[in-house]
Amino acid sequence: MAIKNLIPWKRDEENKLALPRDTRDTYLSLRNEMERLFDGFLSSSFAPAQFDTRSFNPQMDVSENDKEIKVSVELPGMEEDDVQVSISHHGLTISGEKKAEKEDKGQNYYRLERSYGSFSRNIPLPEGINEDKIEAMFKKGVLHITLPKTAAYQAANKRIQVKRAS
Repeated sequence: MAIKNLIPWKRDEENKLALPRDTRDTYLSLRNEMERLFDGFLSSSFAPAQFDTRSFNPQMDVSENDKEIKVSVELPGMEEDDVQVSISHHGLTISGEKKAEKEDKGQNYYRLERSYGSFSRNIPLPEGINEDKIEAMFKKGVLHITLPKTAAYQAANKRIQVKRAS
């Protein structure tokens, strides 16, 4: 067998690199698949919000201190009636649905845009949350939830001092 037959590419008559037919089909198939993936990613991730009709994940901050856990969720364009907050043995669940309709009438045109999206976030919580004293407040598009810890849970947790090694 000649060494030329082991090389997966050849030069054509004009001394240009030419791939074998089956290799070209494989590369073409791979290229088409990659373009399809990128087109799907770009169209879903960077689409304008008014045309987005899927679920979304609002920004959320969770912080904890000795006495309570605080959760802040950014929900711009939503009202408190659009949001549901519940607690179970699985944790804190925050869900909601955002709906918007924009109508624009002119002399020679009529435009109506509708958008919607829903979300559901679940935050696992430790034992020792005082469920009777949980507070939720919605202000200026931000949901604030305070989850106080029980006195027994606070007493059971103690800090351990970290010392510098000598």
